[in-house]
Amino acid sequence: LQQRRGLRLSAPAAIQVTVRDALNQALDEELERDERVFLLGEEVAQYDGAYKISRGLWKKYGDKRVIDTPISEMGFAGIAVGAAMAGLRPVCEFMTFNFSMQAIDQVINSAAKTCYMSAGSIAVPIVFRGPNGASAGVAAQHSQCFAAWYGHCPGLKVVSPWSAEDAKGLLKASIRDDNPVVVLESELLYGVPFEMSEQAQSKEFVIPIGKAKIERQGTHVTLVAHSRPVGHCLEAAAVLSKEGVECEVINLRTIRPMDIETVEASVVKTNHLVTVEGGWPQFGVGAEICARIMEGPAFNYLDAPAVRVTGADVPMPYAKILEDNCIPQVKDIVFAVKKALNI
Repeated sequence: LQQRRGLRLSAPAAIQVTVRDALNQALDEELERDERVFLLGEEVAQYDGAYKISRGLWKKYGDKRVIDTPISEMGFAGIAVGAAMAGLRPVCEFMTFNFSMQAIDQVINSAAKTCYMSAGSIAVPIVFRGPNGASAGVAAQHSQCFAAWYGHCPGLKVVSPWSAEDAKGLLKASIRDDNPVVVLESELLYGVPFEMSEQAQSKEFVIPIGKAKIERQGTHVTLVAHSRPVGHCLEAAAVLSKEGVECEVINLRTIRPMDIETVEASVVKTNHLVTVEGGWPQFGVGAEICARIMEGPAFNYLDAPAVRVTGADVPMPYAKILEDNCIPQVKDIVFAVKKALNI
């Protein structure tokens, strides 16, 4: 009726939401939706989480749904896997994924392989989540990217969100999945606000696992990244656009299963490929993408060798200036694109 009278109705506007708040929303909504879901980890309850991802959840859901654990990753990861086998849907938080190395036997041998080894009779619907990759000033033992580590293992699904929508939609999809899922977050993105659409604000919003997203359309070169480097790629694309180079930026979102079809379609269009990641180069995510492109139909469309931009092949230094030089920067992506295009 108002439209007939010529009044303009404004659609609900998108809002700015930090990645931290998006993850908190996802946990809150899934705890409310399904009583089988529970969260456990170090300081997730009374302290509201080391990074405040679980803020307010213990007060809302109580001790049985949000559980503080001792500092024993192997122990509480094993408890979570057993709970998943028994029909619950645990979300197991590692304070950082570097600490998951204490529990890697539980993640890979207990969670990832059980469905296969039981001929499909035992599902393990569990989520392992926490900050992954380089942070700031935490040196070699706390700066590793585990995308290639866990992406290597059959039986796991591995997701790596960039934006607030990625974080919320992928975490909700992971909690609802009947398989073990590793959710690799970025500590450096937790406080970063992103625009969240009206659709993403819905309690039923999920992002399908295994589907990449084209964040920017382009015609000259394909940039493929996951997690924080997606933002660097978009910044590099903006710089290169001023020089007449249009980059297509793909946010991989999922490491395993990898959406190579979206990458292939983009390479067929642009004829050039640059991969960007924060992890080490050898056996990395970029190496896998390059191999898959070489083995598939898009290889014949490449006009130049694919180029990888990665973290430096060294343990992470503590000194800030060295740390900055070990992590891919916008200038490194711009350089790689010009190398791929021979300009």
